[in-house]
Amino acid sequence: MPASPIRKLVPYAESAKRQGKVVYHLNIGQPDIETPQVVWDTLRGYDEKVLEYSLSEGNLSYRKGLAAYYQEHGIPVDENDILITTGGSEALLFTINSCMDPGDEVIIPEPFYANYNGFAQSAGVKVRSVTSFIENGFALPMIEDFEPLITERTKAIMICNPANPTGYLYSQEELEQLRDLVRRHDLFLIADEVYREFTYDGEKPFSVLNLMGMEDNVIMIDSVSKRYSMCGARIGAMITKNKEVRDTAIKFAQARLSPPTLAQVAGEAALKTPQSYFDAVISEYVQRRDILVEGLNSITGVRCPKPKGAFYCMAELPVDDAERFCQWMLEEFEYEGCTVMMAPAAGFYKNVEFGRRQVRVAYVLNTDALKHAVECLREGLKQYPGLLATGVQDQASVIGNQAED
Repeated sequence: MPASPIRKLVPYAESAKRQGKVVYHLNIGQPDIETPQVVWDTLRGYDEKVLEYSLSEGNLSYRKGLAAYYQEHGIPVDENDILITTGGSEALLFTINSCMDPGDEVIIPEPFYANYNGFAQSAGVKVRSVTSFIENGFALPMIEDFEPLITERTKAIMICNPANPTGYLYSQEELEQLRDLVRRHDLFLIADEVYREFTYDGEKPFSVLNLMGMEDNVIMIDSVSKRYSMCGARIGAMITKNKEVRDTAIKFAQARLSPPTLAQVAGEAALKTPQSYFDAVISEYVQRRDILVEGLNSITGVRCPKPKGAFYCMAELPVDDAERFCQWMLEEFEYEGCTVMMAPAAGFYKNVEFGRRQVRVAYVLNTDALKHAVECLREGLKQYPGLLATGVQDQASVIGNQAED
């Protein structure tokens, strides 16, 4: 299993805290947004005498409620299409193990959520990546770039929309291009849509479950973690209309017995969250995004596309090695008693060199903290001994040069 680029520097952060430094955690998608009050009210009022197992596929009342939520968003599913899982992570594991055998392959646009690679490796599945570029905001690569990667062992294409780690929001047109490719080669299209509530600038998400004629090919992954700021609840869902896939996945669900009962109660309560909650959260994230992205782009040599969704952005830094820089920021640097923790981006790439000078930054802290974090980073780059004098080379040029090598 590969180490997590999100958590691998935690020992250095903990050491910095013991030295009295304030560490701005921009490395992990743990929002400081409050969990909806209806969740806490429901949990405090829970008065069952025995905390029982739930059904392996999840509580029926929760699945019905979740189906109603999707229907309200124009996604045509019912409770029988939904398998409740222990977080979106388990939904991904169930999906990979249900659709692929050891030695099979999955194609994923990179940079991608690092655990996709870990989950695939744990199942003996090979990840083949097609690279997206910072120059165009990490848009979907050309379909022509996917075709040469498809072999007899290819079983699926996997995406995240809106994307972690880039914040890119795939358009309906891009998803339809993937649909045509998937149908042509009879593959699965697996879409992680856990950030669907967080899209900005008037943009709207388009679910893969709305692609026509794809009922047997589409699997959607979801979670309560980010939508309701309930990361610790560990409740997710695998949604598909493919009965054979569901019947296979339920075997994995039965083997782990059931998803957590009390967390499902919390997830069902969260479905009653008023729209005003999301309106306020989205407004807050837009402010945070703009402060962070504008601040990053104001630093000499830093490049950061403006994301349309989720609460992450990818930034390219004028440094020799982003992981070395991130560790140096925690071990050697402080500015007004503070420092910044970021996730080195090499771990979000199959081709690690492409992310060697990039970091993923999560705008999950309040605006004042983000402003100060940007200033910490600005000062850190001034002092870092591995600063590049010539600035940052285009990612596309790096790839081209490596191809020639």
